[in-house]
Amino acid sequence: MTPSVTAIWRHPIKSHGREALEAVTLTPGTTMPGDRVWAVAHEASQADGAQWEPCANFSRGAKAPGLMGIAARFDEDAGTVTLTHPERPEITLDPDREGARLVDWTKPLMPADRAASARVVRVPGRGMTDTDYPSVSIGNMATHRAISQKLGRDLSPIRWRINIWLDGLAPWEEFDWVGREIRIGALRFAIREPITRCMATTANPETGKRDTDTLGILNTWGHQDMGVYGEVIDGGSLTLSDPFEVLP
Repeated sequence: MTPSVTAIWRHPIKSHGREALEAVTLTPGTTMPGDRVWAVAHEASQADGAQWEPCANFSRGAKAPGLMGIAARFDEDAGTVTLTHPERPEITLDPDREGARLVDWTKPLMPADRAASARVVRVPGRGMTDTDYPSVSIGNMATHRAISQKLGRDLSPIRWRINIWLDGLAPWEEFDWVGREIRIGALRFAIREPITRCMATTANPETGKRDTDTLGILNTWGHQDMGVYGEVIDGGSLTLSDPFEVLP
């Protein structure tokens, strides 16, 4: 199998839903368009959208697993996001103007012993990724399958919240790319580091319930990493089935 792109995902509101794409255009030095455009700051956070802030400032699946059950559709022309969840009614809102509606909608999904969601923020010009640089996450389906096989049952790859999935590779091969450059279709990425995983991945993305010790499984390989972070060096259009290669 020639290594190629098998899935493209974006997450319009950080930790509040995912959306599958068939194509997207990326620009050097930026995050994926429409990915982590907004984030929900909790009541203990000082984040106000003036600058990038670490993930601990926001409501997220690591602390509120119910959020992992959200799916999203981002209407870029209208500036609205539609959210669905098995335990909540569908809602369509403009996060810039209706942040209070989003906070109210997620209240039943938030644990009582965690800081409550307070407000929606955005940083113009970049997505609120977990890295202090504008990253795009890249995953290897062979690695995902290796994890599922060791667990003894199939896992949904959605729980890893990866932007670009590749297939046709060897398991864990992606860690060899760190410090190197890769090409996917017309795009060139500098691979910066592995993605260290948190409790968010223990929740089932179909239900928002914790059901799998993903971190324990990862630690049987001597680490807690899955996927890698890359930076866009050469931009362009990305589509499903685009070929992949590691550059010399």
